[in-house]
Amino acid sequence: MPPILDDAQPEGNVQALVQSFSMIIFSEIGDKTFLIAAILAMRHPRLIVFAGALGSLIVMSILSAAMGHILPTLIPKKWTQVAAAVLFLVFGSKMMLEARAMEAGNGKIQEEMKEAQEEIEDDDKEYVGERDGEESMEMRGIEEGHATEPAARTPQKATTYAEGLRNFCSFFLGPVFVQAFILTFLGEWGDRSQIATIALGAAHNVYLVALGTIIGHSCCTALAVIAGRYVSTKISVKHVTFGGSILFLLFGIIYLYEAYTMSSDMDMSIPISPADSPAVGLL
Repeated sequence: MPPILDDAQPEGNVQALVQSFSMIIFSEIGDKTFLIAAILAMRHPRLIVFAGALGSLIVMSILSAAMGHILPTLIPKKWTQVAAAVLFLVFGSKMMLEARAMEAGNGKIQEEMKEAQEEIEDDDKEYVGERDGEESMEMRGIEEGHATEPAARTPQKATTYAEGLRNFCSFFLGPVFVQAFILTFLGEWGDRSQIATIALGAAHNVYLVALGTIIGHSCCTALAVIAGRYVSTKISVKHVTFGGSILFLLFGIIYLYEAYTMSSDMDMSIPISPADSPAVGLL
């Protein structure tokens, strides 16, 4: 019986790291989360923005890889390989069509930057509006002379748990860190790179996939906060999307081949009963 390769061998380790890292690079450069970090870095200290965005992406990478790691315990390993192959083939085909439909230049990235700018402005207005509303309630209570009464402070408790958690975190970590963390997390949730990370986590060692994606996110986030505006005006999203589509299609083909070889190895490893053994017939 030929040995079945697993993730413990060096080839599997290198493959997991390279695939997860390259997937993030081609998926995140010029993406909305990349532009959010770039815009925030132009308004606030770069180190704080970098820490908030990267912290969010680290949490997302670990969660996504862990979700992929759980799948083989629920579904046979062969079918998780097939599912990963289908996902990468679908994403690769979709990215190929998107690249062909894009015009040359950076018109697409300007649209993405405008959307990211609007999300940041809406978040700023919402946060400032909450603070102004609380301050106006306090001033009104002071003017009426019953600010210390429980009834006067009851409307302030109408805030949601999410708003309270955000205020609590902002007190200790700072509003800029929390804003970068939340906007990046919301922008990354359900994104193509998150689903691809889940697929990689189901096919490879979960720790190596998480490490590869974290390194890739670190490079992209650092590039965004240092020279995000300059990079967004120079890169061609059409070429990046086209390169990413080829990469995803290649991943899909690799996983289909691995699922096929895995099935063949399983068939060859079926034990032979003693009654069917030729040696028994000779005895």
